[in-house]
Amino acid sequence: MMSLLPCAGLANCSYNSLIMKEKISAILKTLPERPGVYLMRDINGTIIYVGKAKKLKRRVSSYFRHQHASPRLRKLVQLIEDISTIRTETEAEALIVEAKLIRRYSPFFNVDLKMNDRYPYVKITNEDYPRIEITRRKCDDGAVYLGPFVDAGNIRNLMRLAERYFPLRVCRSKIVPGKKSRPCVEYSLGHSMGACAGLCSQSEYRERVADIILLFGGKQPELVERLRERMNQSAKRLEFEKAARYRDTIRAVWRLSRQKISSALQEDLDNETWKVLHRVQELFGLEVLAWRIDAFDISHTGGHDTYGCCVVFEQGRPSPNLYRRFKIRSLADGEIDDFAAMYETVKRRYRHVMDDTEPAPQLAVIDGGPGQLDYALRAVRDLGYDVPMIALAEREELIFTPSSNEPLRLGRDDPALQLFQRLRDEVHRYAITTHRNARGKWMRHSRLDDIPGIGRKKAAELLVKFGSAKRIAELSVEELMTVKGIGRVMAGKILEGLRK
Repeated sequence: MMSLLPCAGLANCSYNSLIMKEKISAILKTLPERPGVYLMRDINGTIIYVGKAKKLKRRVSSYFRHQHASPRLRKLVQLIEDISTIRTETEAEALIVEAKLIRRYSPFFNVDLKMNDRYPYVKITNEDYPRIEITRRKCDDGAVYLGPFVDAGNIRNLMRLAERYFPLRVCRSKIVPGKKSRPCVEYSLGHSMGACAGLCSQSEYRERVADIILLFGGKQPELVERLRERMNQSAKRLEFEKAARYRDTIRAVWRLSRQKISSALQEDLDNETWKVLHRVQELFGLEVLAWRIDAFDISHTGGHDTYGCCVVFEQGRPSPNLYRRFKIRSLADGEIDDFAAMYETVKRRYRHVMDDTEPAPQLAVIDGGPGQLDYALRAVRDLGYDVPMIALAEREELIFTPSSNEPLRLGRDDPALQLFQRLRDEVHRYAITTHRNARGKWMRHSRLDDIPGIGRKKAAELLVKFGSAKRIAELSVEELMTVKGIGRVMAGKILEGLRK
């Protein structure tokens, strides 16, 4: 009998091992050949290892194909009881998500990322004329540290962009304010502002440093807005060559941002937001986590001043720099057609995305019911664009999807519904504010502004002197001619315009 006990134990062990292998085998069959992150858990549900993969199925399956030489790896495989995955859009996103999960859960078998010392930072030195450096150590030295950057290709692309369009000084020579000297060879090559030779002011240099911080901090929309403002100012001053350089820089920034991960991914993400994004992915069968979500709404008053608006959430939070508004052109003033307005708004929004001037979302939420959803889907189909899309009807909070005729009703405490409600409320607020501002601008508009030859300054003088357009219309030509600069011909035009 004594000899039977070990055999029974072995049989039981083999049986449990077989069950485990069957479970793991079933999981492996469902994994896609796409980028993502995998989480391995032990019998207690504890995460013991987090990894990334360019192709999830191939990478995760490799753990179970053969015996491993490493004792540590063999022990890991023995302890695996369950595997879950997070699909991402790109391998770069997988790298970011992997790093975040390791820092949050500190799995026993992850040793490289726990101390956060594998990946490099971009350092902006603490000097009057700062330099840019790459370092793997983050010190308390007053410098600005951006990162860490988990993708070497990403940081190389950013550095190339910075060297071409936002060059800082590379020399370590001491700069004496007001002292001019011969510039270094880097200046001749266009790789420096000539700070060492006194060819730029400290304020100009600091503005360039601020651009660099936005670029490496993942805040491309803010950077682009700054560049657009400078481009417009240059064009007004007839500095067309300078304006063209700003235009080229904007295009380069947007091209790179399309290849990069979302800037919001560089911020820490709390556990609750992870759960919400996973819930959304599961509900609608999304291929990737919805890091960036667009929401659309229409606002008007009786068909007047109709605007379509889009707000953007990144990692479950508003990203106001990406908000966009569209004055509807396809409807006559006073014409009410929310479906047509939604069609135009969605089409114009995603035309910009296709032109590489706006970042792409992973999900779009339409305010309304199946009618609004149908017109929004027509818009993307007509463009040849593809984005997962749902609609949220306000009263009963029903969710409509293209794949089902029956609406989805989620519980009021469902975190996915609460996220969509926040999106809907924010796009409501933004649309109403946009419409009110447009209406207020029109209410401040004077009929004098529509008369050719009357500028805003002259219109203001007339209103100050006579009180209102209605009062001016009651005047005679001679009375109007008492205003300096108003002759008989102009007075006649004014009265004719106001009396129509």
